[in-house]
Amino acid sequence: MKKITIQFLSGLMMLFGIHSCSEKLDLRPISTISDANFWLTQDQFDAFVSGIHARLRTTTTQFVYLGEMRADIFGTDPGSSSAFTGEATQGVENLWNNTLGIDAAGVTNFGGFYNNINQLNLLIDKLNTTNIITAANKNYYTGIAHGLRAYYYFHLYRSWGDVIIETEPTYSIEVSTLAKAASPAAEVLALIKDDIEKSLTAYGTDYTFKNSKSYWSKAATQMLKAEVFLWTSSKGGGNADAAVAKAALADIQTNVASLSLQSSYTSLFAYNNRGGNEIIFSLRNLVNESSLPFSTTFFPQTGLLQNFHDSANARQFNSTTDNWGGLLRAPVKIATFRKFNDLDSRKRVSIQAAYNKSGTAYTIAGAFVNKYQGEQVAGGRSFTNDFPIYRYADLLLMLAEAKNILGESPADEINRVRARAFGSNYDIAVHGFPNQAIDADPKKAILEERLFEFVFEGKRWYDLRRAGDAEVYANTTITSSEPFKLLWPIDRSTLTNNRALEQTPGYPKF
Repeated sequence: MKKITIQFLSGLMMLFGIHSCSEKLDLRPISTISDANFWLTQDQFDAFVSGIHARLRTTTTQFVYLGEMRADIFGTDPGSSSAFTGEATQGVENLWNNTLGIDAAGVTNFGGFYNNINQLNLLIDKLNTTNIITAANKNYYTGIAHGLRAYYYFHLYRSWGDVIIETEPTYSIEVSTLAKAASPAAEVLALIKDDIEKSLTAYGTDYTFKNSKSYWSKAATQMLKAEVFLWTSSKGGGNADAAVAKAALADIQTNVASLSLQSSYTSLFAYNNRGGNEIIFSLRNLVNESSLPFSTTFFPQTGLLQNFHDSANARQFNSTTDNWGGLLRAPVKIATFRKFNDLDSRKRVSIQAAYNKSGTAYTIAGAFVNKYQGEQVAGGRSFTNDFPIYRYADLLLMLAEAKNILGESPADEINRVRARAFGSNYDIAVHGFPNQAIDADPKKAILEERLFEFVFEGKRWYDLRRAGDAEVYANTTITSSEPFKLLWPIDRSTLTNNRALEQTPGYPKF
């Protein structure tokens, strides 16, 4: 029997410019550095940890697709046949139309997460046996590894339910034994919770941030713990799980006093605002190193955009200021733009509307993502914004959610977020909780506040799912007659390559 050995599947290779976009398991050796002559110095461990964060960054698109694209943000409004610039959606519409299937799965190969999980399994294995690095670094890196593995599995769990559990590193592969069946969702959830506790134990009392918060930290693990237990609270765990979530968030507030809301929402997403007081964990992008992979999906072509107007600033778009250079496959719905209060700074920071102009009259034609404007480099636009995974506003609104479940008032947390959003326009009697009409139902108020605050940060679909199936049916194109669509289908290639897998129940069997 032929054995193919993978000599060294190291995240270190990311540092040398070796990036894989393949959706299939590549059995070719990707490095001449073997496992036997690595793991010999502190520098090598440091480089590997840097590499696993670089690999994490390459999955930014998957996080957005899984966490947002099937919700109520993107799409063409009724009566509009295409994106406002005339650019075709070319299959991306299957996401917000929720017409996914084996040949239009939206996300293939489980997002490529298992390649990165394998790297974490390898790191955990080596950390368990090494005496090369300091105890402090060993503990911190162990906290990273278990925290990130839980983070990947939480995406898999919420998206597909039953998925493959793999916790041992793969050093060599028998081609005939690649197939492995999925484990029940309950076992996946148990692994997630176990990894979270191992991460917290490893960090101990170390609440420090590294690399300007672009490395996973204890605070990131606590945020993940809160998110996991809010999810399980809504799925039967009730008050007990909400209390666990609240305690995890309180732990961050107590032990990381430097965290706070940034005073201006407008500057929060600037390319040069890295690791500020609001950020808990973000994916780092830098000129000549990496950029957000959104240009061919979320941003319009420069030439076509010039045919439209920016009514807020009474100007026509131009190739110098508005050189987005993209290809708009996922337009923002006009209805999404209109949900925001005009006095809310988050509206135009997050969304750019485009208008037709006739005389002095403006008619909205469409909208697109504005949150990540990047920077101008040598006459072009480079999308070098960091992508936030967790920030303090998320902590506050998850805390509001936990408090509401527990019968406590969420007013303080909601109003801190709203006050920042409205700035000098804020009138607590008008905008503050519980004075808006939606505040009569605090659960819906928090859900809507999270939409306004985190649009384009990969959270809306998960928020709807956590709020309950009824919220999904009310806010998306999925109906109560097709509950199987709450999960994602598995793509044909993955099912072909792993015959032990079965299609997500409800979708046509493979």
